[in-house]
Amino acid sequence: LRAANLQALQSLGLSDASMDAPGTHPDFGPVTLRQLLATWVAHDLTHIGQIARVMARRYRDAVGPWRAFLPMLG
Repeated sequence: LRAANLQALQSLGLSDASMDAPGTHPDFGPVTLRQLLATWVAHDLTHIGQIARVMARRYRDAVGPWRAFLPMLG
C-alpha cells in the first residue's frame, strides 16, 4: 500500500510551486503540501523509534553496566 501511495504521489508530477502552495488546516491555518508530507515522514519515523525502543527494552538488564551508555534503554 505504501509503495502504491508513493507511486500515486509521484505520478502527480508536483512542482516546487505546487508543493509550496498554501492550503488551510482547520487548526493550524495556512500550511503547505510540503509541510504535510514532511509531517507524514516524521510520523512514520516516530513509529520506527517506538518500535526500536520496545525491541531494545528486552535487553535492558542483559547489557549490564553498558546501560548507562544506551539512552534508549532508560
